[in-house]
Parts: sequence; structure tokens; C-alpha cells
Amino acid sequence: MTTVAAYAAPAAKAPLERTTIERRAVGEFDVLIDIKFAGICHSDIHQVHEGWGEAIFPMVPGHEIAGVVAEVGPGVTKFQVGDRVGVGCMVDSCRECENCLRGEEQYCLNGMVGTYNAVGKDGEPTYGGYSEKIVVDENYVVRIPDGLSLDVAAPLLCAGITTYSPLSHWNAGPGKKVAVVGLGGLGHMAVKIAHAMGAEVTVLSQSLRKKDDGLKLGADHYYATSDPKTFEELAGTFDLIVSTVSAPMDFGALLSLLKTDGALVNVGAPEEPIALNLFSVIGGRKTLAGSMIGGIRETQEMLDFCAEHGIGAEIELISAAEVNEAYERVLASDVRYRFVIDTATI
Repeated sequence: MTTVAAYAAPAAKAPLERTTIERRAVGEFDVLIDIKFAGICHSDIHQVHEGWGEAIFPMVPGHEIAGVVAEVGPGVTKFQVGDRVGVGCMVDSCRECENCLRGEEQYCLNGMVGTYNAVGKDGEPTYGGYSEKIVVDENYVVRIPDGLSLDVAAPLLCAGITTYSPLSHWNAGPGKKVAVVGLGGLGHMAVKIAHAMGAEVTVLSQSLRKKDDGLKLGADHYYATSDPKTFEELAGTFDLIVSTVSAPMDFGALLSLLKTDGALVNVGAPEEPIALNLFSVIGGRKTLAGSMIGGIRETQEMLDFCAEHGIGAEIELISAAEVNEAYERVLASDVRYRFVIDTATI
């Protein structure tokens, strides 16, 4: 076991504080990673606040991890010391079910093991990236291409793959009209990636406050959902809508913006249930779907795509001591567009 410094929430809704945790010894197929940067995802806040249900404390959040390999087990074949690597939202799965076997470990039928707030196969709780080091099985580690700086690559391990996966699955590309709901940590990545895929991209945001940013990031159009005329003007326009908002939305209104056979895919995870009149789906053979991160193979594909197209997250680099202030600013939508912790400050 190795003792490392970390920032943890000791209890639900409690401020995070500096502490120490134990990392397991490096096993045969394990990779020890010196964490350099860790993104702050809204999911971290949901889980620290127990917004999605009962959680495990103390909790070390963080599933947007970028670092450098410091040690490998004797059976490791994919990585060597000095490699630039990343870890996303999961660190294990059953590896046997049909979803795992086809490279969609995030949908493991026996339950994937989350990077934090989960219990590993050894029966111990998992701790995330707000820490100095992490030990992960090589099969759940990805390589960060040289063309990506580690700080802007860290958020790709959640925000990047969370948006890339549905855009790829629903075939965003030339000739397709794609709308992105919300221009936050997830939304700004969706805009960049959809634009790079060749789609015509529209941002749908509550206001026009971030319009200039949205256009610079690659959006072709930008509309305010607070303006009723938006829904009149854009009715029946889109092939695909990706909703990145983690608050309840009027899904009926969004569905009205789809073409026949269009899809509204939700990647945000509101804490509250939503109400929906099913006629908004039935009328037009429309699809209301969800998508959750991506498998390891697709995550590597996403990183390679982002490196090829020069795509990184728009970040604000902070020290670990600023994490509680950063949480408050995320809740106030006061970040453009992802906080990243410099873990050297832990």
C-alpha cells in the first residue's frame, strides 16, 4: 500500500479537505500513475452532495485524470514508465458480459466500477483523481496523444467522451444539423467535436450571454431558449439534439425542434424526474435517448480525434485549495468552461 495526499469530502455536502488515502500496491497488470491534472465535473458535485442517492464517504472525487506512468506491473504490455495517460469514469468492469466483450464497458451488465464512490473487486472503496497518484488496471487506462497538453486533455476523459460518444453513435457529420443544449463543461466540448465532425452546429442556451464564445468554439448559430420565437423558428430543424444540462428541461419543447426520425439525446443527469407527454415523441417518429460516457476503445478513439483536430477543453487552472470555491462557481455557472486542478498543489 502507498499513502498519498488527496482532497476528500468527509461527509455529504461537507467541504472538501486535504487528507491522505491508501492506494493499493501495484499488481501484475496495474499501472501506477502520477496524477498531474484532474478536471472538476458537475458529477463530482452531484455525488458529494448525494444528489444521485446515497454515497460512500470519505469521498475523493475526480474522474477526469491526466498523468504520467510511474510504475507498471510485470504483466503490463500496453504502457511503460513515462507514458502520458488518462483515466476516466471507470476503473473496472466484469469483462465477461456482452457489453464488455464488445468494448462498451460503461454499460457493463454486472455494473462497471466507478473511479470513485464505488467498491472495487477487492471490496475496498475507490478514490478518484483529486489526489497525487492512482493505481489502475492497464485495461482501463488510455494513452494521451503527444498533440494534447495534459491540462486541457484531462476534461476529455469525461466531458469529451460523454459528448463524442452520442455524436458518433448518431452519425453527426456533413449534412447533419446538430443542436447542443447548454454551453457549459459538456456543451462547449460538444460544440467543438460536432464542428470538427463536419456538422452544422447550433447552440441552444437560456440566454445569448455566451453567444460570442459559442461562435468562436465552432457553432454556426446560437439561440436563446428563453425566447419563445426560438421554438417557432426552429421547429422541425434538427437531426440530432444533445442536451448537456443537468437541470430539468422542457423535453417536449426540445422534441418539437427535431425532424422526423430525429433524436434527442440526454447526457446531463438531472437529480429530479421529468414529466413528458409521449405525443411529443410519437408525433414524428422521434427518439428520446440517453448516453453515458464511452468504452475504453471509444475513449481512445476520441482522444486521437481530438489530437488530430487540435481540440482540448477550455480550462481555468486552479490549486487544490480552491476546490470548494470552484464548486460554488460551477453551481453559479461561473466557469468557462472547466476547472482543472493542478495536483502538484495537493
